[in-house]
Amino acid sequence: MANKGPSYGLSREVQSKIDKKYDPELEDRLVQWIIAQCGDSVGKPQPGKQGFQQWLKDGCVLCELINSLCKDTKLVKKIQSSAMAFKQMEQISQFLGAAERYGVTKSDMFQTVDLWEGKDLAAVQMTLMSLGSLAVTKSDGCYRGDPSWFHKKSQENRRDFSEEQLKEGQSVIGLQMGTNKGASQAGMTGYGRPRQILNNQ
Repeated sequence: MANKGPSYGLSREVQSKIDKKYDPELEDRLVQWIIAQCGDSVGKPQPGKQGFQQWLKDGCVLCELINSLCKDTKLVKKIQSSAMAFKQMEQISQFLGAAERYGVTKSDMFQTVDLWEGKDLAAVQMTLMSLGSLAVTKSDGCYRGDPSWFHKKSQENRRDFSEEQLKEGQSVIGLQMGTNKGASQAGMTGYGRPRQILNNQ
């Protein structure tokens, strides 16, 4: 991954759990989609987690991907390959910012180090899945590839009610509140009178 020594103890255990979340089948689908979306110019990674990380690590492929999902504007203005670490990390950050503007929620985003240092590539997969789902849902003609690769996100179903309908709703007693149909005060004693207790002797 990066220039990092092996981890031991608890950090090794944690890293091992994170690594188990990585899905090789999903990697294959994401690679297919990115190539279909951006064209063959982005190349193809070596199979496996490290190949996937190296392919995306400089941020160029990711920026090409987000730009290919927009019709008129380019969300990332300048894409340039660089061997310098901070430039690569900056490019990944640009992709994350652009993905957020595109509509991916913050909770679905990976952190720059998750990809660059290879700390959590499962999180990178989840971000790309969210992006793909969003692109399929928007159905604006920019998505390329098989639509069945991603599920459509649920969309808002707004309803507008007139003032009259809203007023009608206020006078209805919901069934959760119970009902008073068939209720009467028959057999109730007046307030303040003691209860009659009869002794049968």
